[in-house]
Amino acid sequence: MKKYLSLVTFTHTIFAMPFAFIGFFLAVTTTDHKFEWQKLVMMLLCMVFARNSAMAFNRYLDRNIDAKNPRTKQRDIPAGRISPAAALTFTLTNCGLFILTTWFINPLCFYLSPIALLVVLGYSATKRFTALCHMVLGLGLSLAPIGAYLVVTGAFALTPIFFSLSVLCWVSGFDIIYALQDEDFDRDQKLHSIPAWLGKVNALRLSSVLHVFSAAFVLMPIFYTNVGLLYYIGIAFFCAMLIYQHTLVKPNDLSRVTFAFMTTNGIASVVFAAFFLLDRLWMR
Repeated sequence: MKKYLSLVTFTHTIFAMPFAFIGFFLAVTTTDHKFEWQKLVMMLLCMVFARNSAMAFNRYLDRNIDAKNPRTKQRDIPAGRISPAAALTFTLTNCGLFILTTWFINPLCFYLSPIALLVVLGYSATKRFTALCHMVLGLGLSLAPIGAYLVVTGAFALTPIFFSLSVLCWVSGFDIIYALQDEDFDRDQKLHSIPAWLGKVNALRLSSVLHVFSAAFVLMPIFYTNVGLLYYIGIAFFCAMLIYQHTLVKPNDLSRVTFAFMTTNGIASVVFAAFFLLDRLWMR
């Protein structure tokens, strides 16, 4: 179990999971649908199974690339701790469990489940042909809030889409920052990324623009949903963390990329979601 948790980098779930809670409780508190523990558990299971599938497939598909990259050669498959066959079996098992879980939620979630898997698994191949791979990763994680909303309601709505768009821009932006570490390697291996395409300076500028859009989208729900002071505090904190991570990384100094990627963004998502949930309780 420890090996498989390492394979899927389970701690990275902290990026999307808080936004799944946002989507879920947005539906519970703004529609006629009531809170149900069964739906919450199934939403959490879908998040875990989708994340497991995406990460394990990424490790499987990139195993030869990872073996060449000094930064990633100690990952589980190149290091021999998990075989490629085991990783692929783990991927397919989690895909099946994801689809099976959606069957018990509602028809719309079940019908959309293959599309969701196509997005989250398809990201792993995109770096081979497009520098927009970061946006595909962002799209995959952006399914969390709208997907959780669908678990409760079985119908689309505008407000959760704003949260999804915010996640898309936020994740795309910080993944560009993370990819700065592999700029030279990507060019050498003919892999596509924003840093390899635009260089460090312009990549950081594009990341900043995406994070501005992320902040704008997280503001949009205030025009469509009744919110209180706590939500505004959450927005302020989220935006402050976006700004802060850009002070940590410079084109000539990448020593704090991991801290900016993992710690800063993890704190941003958890704290923002906490203020959102507290605000929903207060407004009720």
